[in-house]
Amino acid sequence: MPDWLWPLLLGILGLVFGSFTATLALRWPEGRSALQGRSACDSCNKALRAHELVPLLSYALQRGRCRACGGSIHPGHPGTEIAGLVIGVAAGLVAPGWEGVAGAIFGWLLLALAALDLAAFWLPNALTAALALAGLIDGFFFPPTWIDRIAGGVIGYCLLALARFTYRYIRGREGLGGGDAKMFAGIGIWLGASMLAPVLLAASIIGLAFALAMRISGREMGMTSRLPLGTLLAIAAFPAWLYGLGI
Repeated sequence: MPDWLWPLLLGILGLVFGSFTATLALRWPEGRSALQGRSACDSCNKALRAHELVPLLSYALQRGRCRACGGSIHPGHPGTEIAGLVIGVAAGLVAPGWEGVAGAIFGWLLLALAALDLAAFWLPNALTAALALAGLIDGFFFPPTWIDRIAGGVIGYCLLALARFTYRYIRGREGLGGGDAKMFAGIGIWLGASMLAPVLLAASIIGLAFALAMRISGREMGMTSRLPLGTLLAIAAFPAWLYGLGI
């Protein structure tokens, strides 16, 4: 298959996966399945037809509103679809072939975790386990080495688990969720131990930049406000995978 076709196909798959991820992030935290039942408007619960479910295009043609009730379509839908598209195209451009497919799967799993953490501060065990398992399978075919991957998983988990324990011991309350350590372990399995520090540093910088932007805009965060660390880790981890391929 010609190289130019990989980013095209992965981009289309990314749009579809992004659309599914947006629905997942809205339904799963409420105990609803994203796989059962027809897609429906979030405002009036009207079942959507096939032409109303085309990623990005339907949103644009409907001007971001439901045709039946006029209610606004959650902006997370087009945003997540665009993110899925960018991940697929980037992976296909950087590594046209099966390694690019693997990288896109890594990015889409990160996207699902990021969306759920942003929507509900929740990193489900099923998804963090899928991230780790996919990384182990990837190790049969592509670098980094198994030693680096296993070390990345162990160090990634222990690092954030220790940070969680220390914060709880000093402050007497939770500062990190248990899912953050599991997600970081999965990232370590994909990228290897050597990339953990850059990913954590980049995630921290992104978080600080967001907090600073909120303060400058006059919407200063309260002392009890939290930033979704899983989302920040996801934003930092996929570019790290691209960088590992020479970008």
